[in-house]
Amino acid sequence: MKKTFILLYAALTAALMVWGFYQAIYVAPDDALQGYVFRIIYYHVPSASVAFLFFAVSLLGSIGYLAWRRSRPEWAQISDAWALAGAEVGVVFCSVVLTTGPLWGRRAWGIWWTWDARLTTTLVLWLIYVSYLLLRRFAAGPQVQTYAAVLGIFGAIDVPIVYMSNRWWRTQHPAPVFGGSEGSGMAPSMAHVLLWNMLAWLCWGLLILVLRYQVERKRQQITEKEALDALQAHI
Repeated sequence: MKKTFILLYAALTAALMVWGFYQAIYVAPDDALQGYVFRIIYYHVPSASVAFLFFAVSLLGSIGYLAWRRSRPEWAQISDAWALAGAEVGVVFCSVVLTTGPLWGRRAWGIWWTWDARLTTTLVLWLIYVSYLLLRRFAAGPQVQTYAAVLGIFGAIDVPIVYMSNRWWRTQHPAPVFGGSEGSGMAPSMAHVLLWNMLAWLCWGLLILVLRYQVERKRQQITEKEALDALQAHI
């Protein structure tokens, strides 16, 4: 039953991704100023939104681990698995953001990169969570999960800074499309395409997130069993 549900969900996600691609490439009109290259927004913005969401998942998992690591060990391990999964998948989507952004900027601005507030804070966010993953991968010892949880909470502080950066400071990055100054927004013919792609990328991200969580929980259970077997062997 569980496998069937995952397969059906994966098929639905694939259909949404194909539909979103069709809408972005063949249905949405060209932008009046940027032309065809503007279509990259249908991948750039959904990737950023999903990355922010999964960093929030990592934040909640990190908080849960610190809160329950002594009182409820199993809950703490579940929280830690969500924290790791959220960080890993968040880094993947943030990498897409940092790839599509310069590609878009090269055509729109004539430069690949500029050290303005939005781009710099996004790069810092990516570096923090890559550091989180490196810590989880290469450090050893009983306190690794605690250190990682603290780093995960610290990294999440940068998420609202990234989001608000082009509201707080004048940046090369365009002003907010939604909720910005007067006159901001998108034409309905573009907005519905963006929403379709946001849904598709969210479903895709959730599928990867859940699968990664399950892999991490299985690894935790195997590690715990091996530790118990080793302890019994010495008794």
